[in-house]
Order: sequence, then structure tokens, then C-alpha cells
Amino acid sequence: MRHKLPFVFINMAMTADGKIATANRAVSSFGSTRDQQHLLELRATADAVMAGARTIDLNPVSMGPGGERFRNQRLRAGLAEYNARIIVSGSGSINPKAQIFKKRFSPIIVLTTERIAASRLRTLERLADAVQQFGKTELDFEAALRWLGEKWNVKRLLCEGGGKLNGALFQTDLVDEINLTLCPRIIGGRNAPTVADGKDPLRLADAKQFQLRSMKREGDEAFLVYRRVRSRRAAQPK
Repeated sequence: MRHKLPFVFINMAMTADGKIATANRAVSSFGSTRDQQHLLELRATADAVMAGARTIDLNPVSMGPGGERFRNQRLRAGLAEYNARIIVSGSGSINPKAQIFKKRFSPIIVLTTERIAASRLRTLERLADAVQQFGKTELDFEAALRWLGEKWNVKRLLCEGGGKLNGALFQTDLVDEINLTLCPRIIGGRNAPTVADGKDPLRLADAKQFQLRSMKREGDEAFLVYRRVRSRRAAQPK
């Protein structure tokens, strides 16, 4: 049943042409200082923050809540001082030397599948606090999110990409809210990643419908919040 799953919200900065990085992924951070602050504000409301393996490998990120101000904000809201950190990789191909493993302030959880090699599984089990397999070759996100709620008490889950992970969450209709920072840049090209990559939909009818909840301009950036539109019929238990 959908209501037993965590509330999933995505946060991404994108260019005016919908790109979240250059084609070689070498440039993935182009938002302003205000956008970086916005990221920490959203993390301060989440029980856990999730990202794909490539996002972890290519960026020196720890996925933590930030400074004392944000940790205190979490405590006042009744949350743990530090959010749990979740890495998604169907094959377990995560760089064991990634920055996130050097920062041990909160649990690191790896979601993977049964196709992970035994050697990679052993390595990740040494590095992470939990490594859990969902699905044979493709990650079963609904089962994974249900487990995160039951095992780790995750009620609000913030996803920070990349595009392939976002696309999988959209495809399985697990996204409740999108936070987009629209930046005044154009990257161009057909191979640069977008907010939602992955399998190509064949019909417009397959698109997920969202409703604009708020829009705010700061400098040359626009901060947009969309909420998923779910019909009463779709919300009923199967």
C-alpha cells in the first residue's frame, strides 16, 4: 500500500535546457550559493538522503546535513541529528575510496540486487552499515523503500540523483515531490544527463502528472516545487 512507503522528494539543479551535468559528468555543480543552501535546508527535513553510485563516485560528497545550524534544526523537529545515507547501485559498482566512506557520522546503507559480485558484496559489507539486495537484476524500489521505512524508520526520503536513479523512481511512481532549481545556463547536446533518464516512454499517457505548488525567484534562478497528482483510484490498495 502506497501510504506505508516513505514520502519521496527529489532535489535537483538543472539548466534551462533540462540538463543536470555535462555529457562526461565532469561538471555537475553549477547552482548558486543559494542553491547549495537550499539543498541543506531540504536535507534538514529528511530522515535519509539517497543518491546513485555515479553521483557518489564523481563528486566529493558526504551527504550529511551540514553545519550546526541544520543539525539543531533537525533536533528541534524531532529528527536524528544526522540523516542516514543511502547509495543505490544494482551491480554494487561503488568506488570503495569514495569520500562518503571516510565520513562516519551516520549510517551508510547500500541498496543493490542479486547480480552484485561476491567480491563487491564483501567489500561493501566492510564499508557500509548495511547492504541489502532487492530484486534479481533490477532493483525493486518499492520493496527497498518499504524496508527502509520498517527497518530504519525512514518517513521522508530525499533523493539527489542522478538522472538514472530519478528516472527509475519516476517509472515506478514513487516520487511524491520534485524540487527543481532552474539555472540560467544552456549545456546542450543529446548525451548530457537530464533530471529523469533511463527507459524511454512510448506514450504521453505514460507521463506522471505533477502540480506546481510554489515558485520563487532569487537572482537569476527559479526555485520550483511540484507535487504528484494521484487519482483517488490510483491511491486505493491493490
